[in-house]
Amino acid sequence: MVVTYDTDLVAWANHTAQLLRQQRWADVDWEHLIAEVEDLGKSERSAIASQLERVLLHLLKWEYQLQRRSDSWLDSITDGRSQIQRKIEDSPSLKSYPSQVLAKEYQRARRQAAKQTGLAIATFPADCPYPLDQLLEDWMPT
Repeated sequence: MVVTYDTDLVAWANHTAQLLRQQRWADVDWEHLIAEVEDLGKSERSAIASQLERVLLHLLKWEYQLQRRSDSWLDSITDGRSQIQRKIEDSPSLKSYPSQVLAKEYQRARRQAAKQTGLAIATFPADCPYPLDQLLEDWMPT
């Protein structure tokens, strides 16, 4: 059976790794291999952005819905921060990425906070009120 990128990605990746170990350069599916390597960076950036949005969403809910504060929100904030730190530790070149996407991810979190809380979007600041260093540390709004 011929293993192809389109029929079984995991089998293709394993087969490609084997070809690389054997230095069978002519047999490597270079086009898809290059695309997959490029996608690794996109995936890591996307994961950081997603976790940043998650942290921001729960911080907004924490600050603007005092009566509904919960341990699950704290857990989500803590886990999101941890996931961001882990991605940056694994790929230090991504250290500045959270600052690059903060404004965009804040707007997403702001819209979600309004939707999830039932509060008017104007309730939440138009610009992110949290400095990035606080967002990524063990800090909570009062």
